[in-house]
Amino acid sequence: MSEFSFVSLFDKYLVFSLCKIVLSFGLFLHLASVFLFRDPNCPSPYELLECSNNINPPISSNPTNLSHLLFGLLGSQNAWHHRKNYIESWWRPNVTKGYLFLDVYPNSTLLPWSKNSPPYKVSKNITKLVQETQHVAPIQARMVHGIKELFDQEHEGVRWVVMGDDDSMFFLENIIDVLAKYDHNKYYYFGAQSEYILSNFWFSFDQGFGGAGFIMSFPLAKALAQDIENCLRRYPFLNSADLITMVCIVDLGFGFTPLKGLHHLDMRGDISGFLSSHPKTPLLSLHHIDSIAPIFPLMDRSNSLRHLMKAAKFDQSRLVQQTICHHRLSNWTFSVSWGYSIHIYEKIMPRSHLIKPIQTFHTWVKKPKSPPYYMFNTRPRVNDSCETPHVFFFKTIGKMKNKNEIWTTYFRSEARGLPTCSIDGNYPANYIDKIQVYTPRAKRTEMDRRECCDIIHTSGSNKAKIKLRECFTNEKIA
Repeated sequence: MSEFSFVSLFDKYLVFSLCKIVLSFGLFLHLASVFLFRDPNCPSPYELLECSNNINPPISSNPTNLSHLLFGLLGSQNAWHHRKNYIESWWRPNVTKGYLFLDVYPNSTLLPWSKNSPPYKVSKNITKLVQETQHVAPIQARMVHGIKELFDQEHEGVRWVVMGDDDSMFFLENIIDVLAKYDHNKYYYFGAQSEYILSNFWFSFDQGFGGAGFIMSFPLAKALAQDIENCLRRYPFLNSADLITMVCIVDLGFGFTPLKGLHHLDMRGDISGFLSSHPKTPLLSLHHIDSIAPIFPLMDRSNSLRHLMKAAKFDQSRLVQQTICHHRLSNWTFSVSWGYSIHIYEKIMPRSHLIKPIQTFHTWVKKPKSPPYYMFNTRPRVNDSCETPHVFFFKTIGKMKNKNEIWTTYFRSEARGLPTCSIDGNYPANYIDKIQVYTPRAKRTEMDRRECCDIIHTSGSNKAKIKLRECFTNEKIA
C-alpha cells in the first residue's frame, strides 16, 4: 500500500514538473516572437505585449479625413456651363481630391478653367471596346469606364472612392463622419436606392443610383477597376451605368449597402416637404438639381444651394435634422429642420405623424394608377387649418460672442391663407414672422436619438425663440 502511494506521488510530481517546463518554454517562445517580430510603431519594449495584442489597430487610431477620399464626377461639356455652380458650392479647391471627367475637351467659353472647379480630365476613347462588344449604350459604357480612369490617376492614401455626377452635391464632413465608422480595408459598396419605387423596380433594388453618389472602399475600387473592361464585355446588353456597375461588383462577390443620407432625388418640383422631414441620418448628398424647384423661395437653384451651404459651414451634423417640440400654452407644435425650415402647427401633433414628409413633390415620371409611389411614407397636402403648417425658411446664421452657441433665424415664406385652427384652446400663429434657433456649437457625434427643444414665446409677440438640446432620458414628444 505504501509503495503504491509513493509511485502515485512520484507520477504527480513528474506531471507537474513537465507542465511547468512546457508553460515556461511557451512563454519564452511568445516573448521571443514579440521581440523579434515587433511592430516598429511600438515605442518601447514595455509596450510590446500591448502592441502584440493590437497588430490591427482600431479605425479610430488614424481617423478618416478628407485626404482619404477620392471623387470621380462624370459630366459633359454642354451641361457644365450651368452645373459647375452646383459643384463649386461644395468643392474645396486644392483640398478635395478628384476629377471631373468630360466627354470632350472644354471649349473656349469654359477656358481658362475655373480654379474653384475640380480639375478636369477627358474620358478615354473606348470606341474600339464599344464596337468590339456592340455595346447598346456607348455613353453609359463611358461612364462605367470612368471608374478605372479615376483609379488610374492617383490613389496614394485613398481609403474611399466616391463616384457622382456633375449635378451631385456632397456634404463632405458628414460623409467623412459616416465612413469613419467603417473599416476601409474591407469591401464596401455604399449607395442610395431611388426614392421612386418604380425606378428601383425597373433597374434594381440592390444598386446604388449614381447621381446620389456611390461609395467604394479602396480594395473594392481596385478590384473593380481591374475588371471593368472585362465586365463591359460581359454585359454589352445593359443600358444603365448604375446597373452595369452593380452587376460588375456582384460578379466580384460583393453586395450593396444602402445609406439613407444619400439622395438621388427621383422627384420633381418642390421638395421642401421632403427636406423639412429628413430621415434621422446625416445629410450626405443631393442630386437631380435641374429637375427640382429651387429649395429656397425667391432664389435660383445655384443661390439656393449656396445658401444651404452657409448653414453647412457652421454645422453639417445638424443640417436638415428634424427636431420637434410643443408650446403647450398656445397648443402649437414646432418642427425644426435645422438650417432649412421651420413649421408651426396650430395644434399638438405627435412625432410619428410629423416625421412623414408632406408630399409637396411629384413623381419622377407620370404617376402610376395607384400608390405606393415612394420608398417612404408621406402625408398629403391638405386645406385643413389644423394640419397645414405656417412655413418659415432659413435666413441668417452666426455665433454667439459670449456663449458656446450658434444662432439661426427663419422668416415666414408667405401668408398661410387659412383661418385659425378651430380646436378649443388653440391660438393663431399668423402674426409670427420670425423664429430664432439656438444650438450648441459642438456637432452631434451620435444620431441614435433626435434632439429635443424648448420654446420661448410671449403671447402677442411676432417672434419666437427655440433652444435645441439633448432629450432627457424618458422625455416624450407626443
